Amino acid sequence: MPQNIHSDKILILDFGSQYTQLIARRVREIGVYCEIWAWDHDPAEIARYAPRGVILSGGPESVTEAGSPRAPDAVFDLGVPVLGICYGMQTMAEQLGGRVEGGHAREFGYAAVELIAPCRLFDALDSHSGPPRYGEGESWMGEMQRPQAAPSPPPSHSALDVWMSHGDRVTALPAGFAAVASTASVAVVAMADEARHYYGVQFHPEVTHTAHGAEILRRFVVDLCGCATLWTPAHIIEDAITRVRAQVGQDRVLLGLSGGVDSSVVAALLERAIGAQLTCVFVDTGLLRLGEGDQVMTTMAEHMGVHVIRVNAAERFFAALTGVEDPEAKRKVIGRLFVDVFDEEARKLEGVKWLAQGTIYPDVIESAGGKTGKAHVIKSHHNVGGLPERMHLKLVEPLRELFKDEVRRVGVELGLPRAMVYRHPFPGPGLGVRVLGAIRPEYVALLQQADHLFIQALHKHGLYDRVSQAFAVFLPVKSVGVVGDGRAYEWVIALRAVETVDFMTAHWARLPYDFLEEVSRSIINELRGISRVVYDISGKPPATIEWE
Repeated sequence: MPQNIHSDKILILDFGSQYTQLIARRVREIGVYCEIWAWDHDPAEIARYAPRGVILSGGPESVTEAGSPRAPDAVFDLGVPVLGICYGMQTMAEQLGGRVEGGHAREFGYAAVELIAPCRLFDALDSHSGPPRYGEGESWMGEMQRPQAAPSPPPSHSALDVWMSHGDRVTALPAGFAAVASTASVAVVAMADEARHYYGVQFHPEVTHTAHGAEILRRFVVDLCGCATLWTPAHIIEDAITRVRAQVGQDRVLLGLSGGVDSSVVAALLERAIGAQLTCVFVDTGLLRLGEGDQVMTTMAEHMGVHVIRVNAAERFFAALTGVEDPEAKRKVIGRLFVDVFDEEARKLEGVKWLAQGTIYPDVIESAGGKTGKAHVIKSHHNVGGLPERMHLKLVEPLRELFKDEVRRVGVELGLPRAMVYRHPFPGPGLGVRVLGAIRPEYVALLQQADHLFIQALHKHGLYDRVSQAFAVFLPVKSVGVVGDGRAYEWVIALRAVETVDFMTAHWARLPYDFLEEVSRSIINELRGISRVVYDISGKPPATIEWE
């Protein structure tokens, strides 16, 4: 029997911070399972969940305002360690008898924090030694034993570089708490009640800008909450296989394979779990990247042994998109036709009772599904509730608990090629939203080749993994150029490359001028029909990452 990787778990209560999902990802990188619930979740369910520790996130509200969010009293009745971050620290202080005041100058950005008293979160940390920051050699932990508490070493009384984002501040501590860190302008930047293992930090340990943020969270989750680090790719796969087998039994399962990361990992996982019970349908819309249809079949069918039915439907998609220029209209046409083609193939199969989907944890959170309860609905994701009712199939979603980075690591563990698993994001409608305006086969063909040349060059120069997303866009405008000794009046290609952490905001990538010149020359010289290449230097916001 696999170990219960959900037994040692952390509960994160979300007060609306933009960093809440990042907190969860950091906890899981340590090797501990966690879930995000709304701050006003049912207290009885919090008690039944029985976490080994609770983290109160930051948030945009002010504790000093009437009606502002508060942590349920059930959190402090659990008898487990609690960590409040930013707003979470402030509401903890207020609720336990301290005082928070507003009206102070807002602190945003780097700050040097002085560690002024012993605290198990910080002892022996300073900005010049110790574990690395996030992204500098981090890896999932593999320890199998529950750690034993160790006595605290003497305090270092040193400085720590952190990332601040707040206006209010704690001006009076609750009974039992001591101030353990301060800055030149703020007396209480961190507080601790070591007897109850209650801690509050005004800064954000989850962001890369905070030195030793990973170690601070690890000390809370592992040393203070006593969680064993069982949340690893190998254990996740083992657990998922057991649960899928119990869920579907001997029934047949159908999966719509897109070639993207999520559906590919689902396919590989289900193949290992149920083998011949799985059938994948790959709808080739004609709007994929150059050669992608063949790559999907080679990787999944030939190398991974997955049973894949390929449907070449490019002509149907191009016909349905004739004369459609509005981006949202194109999305709807592509989405409806994809479902129709998929449904047609599904009807040819007998005995299928389950539909597998690549739903991942952010989809669930953003759709206000699962245990996120009263979270605001940001968007309705295509994988959540998108099953056509007429298909009468039950859902199996083996990635539903995973963040994207976890899905990628699981994919590598399953044996999928790293180049496939770590490909840049690709929109659901494919090149249908990267050919601006009306879609024609010849436009898509030019874009596929231009995009291929751009991505090839990024790989060649070691730049592909340094940017978060890169692609080409076909602009439906013509520009005068000179080809050989003749005048040309041909199409324009735009190149886009961005750097981002969460895709909510993004900076345009500062690619070297020599590199951009090489790519531009390659596209214009090799592709008849392109006379000009431009580079997009718009950030998000105000622009979006995709053009449509």
